[in-house]
Amino acid sequence: MTAGWLLAGASAALVTAGALAWRWARASVAATLAACGAAAAAALWTLTGAGTWDWQPGLALGGQPIHLQLDPMSAFFLALLATVGGAGSWFARGYWSDRERGSSAARGRLWWAAFLLSVGWLLLTRNGLHFLLGWELLAITAYFLITLDRRDPEARAAGWLYLAASHTATLSLFLFFAALASRTGTWELGPVRDPAVAPLFWLALIGFGIKGAVWPGHVWLPSAHASAPSHVSALLSGVAIKIGMYGLFRFSEWLPLPAQAGWVVLGLGLASGVLGVAFALAQHDLKRLLAYHSVENIGIILIGLGFAILARQYGQPAWGNLVLAGGLLHVWNHGLFKSLLFLGAGSVHHATGTRIMSQLGGLWRSMPWTASFFALGAMAIAGLPPLNGFVSEILIYVGLFDAFASGHPAYAAVGSAVLLGLTGALALACFSKVVGVVFLGAPRTAAAAHAHEAGPEQRTAMAVLAGLCVIIGLLPAGAWPLVAMVAAQWQGQPVQNTPLLLTYLGSLHLALGCAGVAAAALLMARLRRVGVRRAPTWDCGYAAPQATMQYTAGSYAATMTGWFRWILRPQRHGEPVHGIFAQPTRVTEHTGETVMQLAVEPLARAVLLLGDLARRMQHGRVQAYVLYILVGVAFIAALALHGGAP
Repeated sequence: MTAGWLLAGASAALVTAGALAWRWARASVAATLAACGAAAAAALWTLTGAGTWDWQPGLALGGQPIHLQLDPMSAFFLALLATVGGAGSWFARGYWSDRERGSSAARGRLWWAAFLLSVGWLLLTRNGLHFLLGWELLAITAYFLITLDRRDPEARAAGWLYLAASHTATLSLFLFFAALASRTGTWELGPVRDPAVAPLFWLALIGFGIKGAVWPGHVWLPSAHASAPSHVSALLSGVAIKIGMYGLFRFSEWLPLPAQAGWVVLGLGLASGVLGVAFALAQHDLKRLLAYHSVENIGIILIGLGFAILARQYGQPAWGNLVLAGGLLHVWNHGLFKSLLFLGAGSVHHATGTRIMSQLGGLWRSMPWTASFFALGAMAIAGLPPLNGFVSEILIYVGLFDAFASGHPAYAAVGSAVLLGLTGALALACFSKVVGVVFLGAPRTAAAAHAHEAGPEQRTAMAVLAGLCVIIGLLPAGAWPLVAMVAAQWQGQPVQNTPLLLTYLGSLHLALGCAGVAAAALLMARLRRVGVRRAPTWDCGYAAPQATMQYTAGSYAATMTGWFRWILRPQRHGEPVHGIFAQPTRVTEHTGETVMQLAVEPLARAVLLLGDLARRMQHGRVQAYVLYILVGVAFIAALALHGGAP
């Protein structure tokens, strides 16, 4: 069965899933899972070397001929869409059920199927006008998914902010595609060799960068990810922002690029990585923290892409192939472990009713499966071996070291490696905070004390994503052929053999995994043999320790967030403790959206002010309109005279 038949089956199954969403929930979910399976099979059909699928049926849409194509690049992202889409759909059965959510659950299934269809269309279409159509459908379906809970004012506000950001990106991409069509004479998309189109890359970078949550165009992401249902947050982080990365990878492959493109992409990647994790450290909301880590990981992907562009400019395909493969693999890795973390956060929220970390604690005892899956995802996102996050990051590191050894962008390679290491260290500190505050210690509230484990659908979805994180980590050489094919297409080079690094790394990871399992088995056997002795913990001299004596999310990270006070600009509320016999007090610290408050909101107010001034000029008095015309003509005449002066 070819990719075309599989894709046709996937499309039909998604349409069926949407049609069944209102009355037959199980059948709708089953159709969605079937569609995801068919799409994944079609993607693997292409990635395993079966060839590119190309379909031109002779039909038109909006006056433009339909042209769909599945090549290694689009297949790579399509497989991720199918994986995260299937896991999230199954998770939602228990998390966002009809029994608890009523009609909202049915709407969610409908918009979920529509979202998957729109993203699939984006990945397959080879027409700029049709790409914009899919882009708008993606924005609309994501908006309705974010605002599934219509009663939540935060969700409604987040949805509107997402729409505003999406349409800003759409405006930039419309200019990009229109200018590209004007230059090439067609809306058809494909490789272009005319160097005159190189400056158009900046429009693509703005449009795709906003969708991909590249700093500082990330302003829509924290509120959207935090306010949306958690399975939607997983889809937004695992898939939606990756469409921005798909656009950058795709058009940096197809178009000639400006000389500064690699440096700009690299700079944006470094800024996104470091500042994303800095803002994550300052968060108290669990899902908001995860949202900022999406910005951080998009930065890691952009570091790989930026250095790959530089490698192409310097004629260094060897180390360029490593950093490019690392960036591409991190697209998949981030999609897996971030979706896992959002699903884990959703299970916590479902069990406790809160996302505030300082109102949780001690959940490992009541939610052992969720806690274990979340901890595994935390290890993966922190880049710890033997999991998948370490594999993609080590490829980028080795590529940077090779770039330094080659003597080309040497200082940039060293600086990038240092900042990438700083990002990883801060991510590790951040997730040690999350796991410690949320799952360890004692429950801080009654809701945390009475939490319950996630349902079987939720646990199964998390187990699938966790298993893929482990498989890629233990068998990195098995993932290389799929990534190498996409990297070869981007570079225009033959597919590279599996690096010995990945073979040795796989052996090391397998040894570490076996050692970990053996150590855990020995520990469990010893505990069963000698039992567990319980005793009070050291209470610093207090006779009755309380849950309030534990570290909070803010106090745990206070030192590290202090390094970034210049950008975080935290606001402290309450009175600090004074005197020897101090009275009880409460101090809280809040970190706002700095870019939103200092840049976006003032700009929006200025635009609204200009709009109000322009509206006041529309008062219906004809003599005033004649005066406007005379002033305009005089201004144009003055410009013409000035231009003609010697």
